[in-house]
Amino acid sequence: MTEPSYSRGQGTGPFLSDYFRRMTDLLTPDGERTEQLTRVRDLWLNAQAGGGRILFLGNGGSAAIASHLATDLSKNGGVPALAFNDAALITCLGNDYGYENWMAHAVRLAARPGDVLTVISSSGGSRNVLNAVAEARKRTMPVITLSGFDPDNALRKTGDVNLWLDCRAYNIVETVHQAWLLAVVDMIIGKAEYPPN
Repeated sequence: MTEPSYSRGQGTGPFLSDYFRRMTDLLTPDGERTEQLTRVRDLWLNAQAGGGRILFLGNGGSAAIASHLATDLSKNGGVPALAFNDAALITCLGNDYGYENWMAHAVRLAARPGDVLTVISSSGGSRNVLNAVAEARKRTMPVITLSGFDPDNALRKTGDVNLWLDCRAYNIVETVHQAWLLAVVDMIIGKAEYPPN
């Protein structure tokens, strides 16, 4: 996808029109995407039925999405979930094992039979995320990946479900990843409008 360029001196209308058109095009599910999102729902519900949890991992903005999803999936969807975003955990494991390995060790410490790992990475190339997936695979955990950028990124080849976006704009990729996953939460609930529980 070719990236249009806009300078600060130009009007904002063309920029915003293009920006939201691109986001809308990426958000709108085709048959394959609908099937993938349905498989994510099924993996999450199977984990719940078997006493498992959904473990979420990501860096930066993807870590914020991981926290949001773990909270909403647990609270509103009734599916136990957690995100590894505690600063003490990250700095302890990063200090002891190296930043590229801290997520793998978080999975090692927390994973239980029946859990599902959901990893979010815009580039799909973050070494710590890839190492976490490798650790999950040692434990025969189902893995769901969300990535963007390069269609041949390393993460896209590792999951049972691999949701990929043909986009190199970080904020668009992160926004679409979050919207897709929140849509799965609402599929589990069975409606888009509901009061806080």
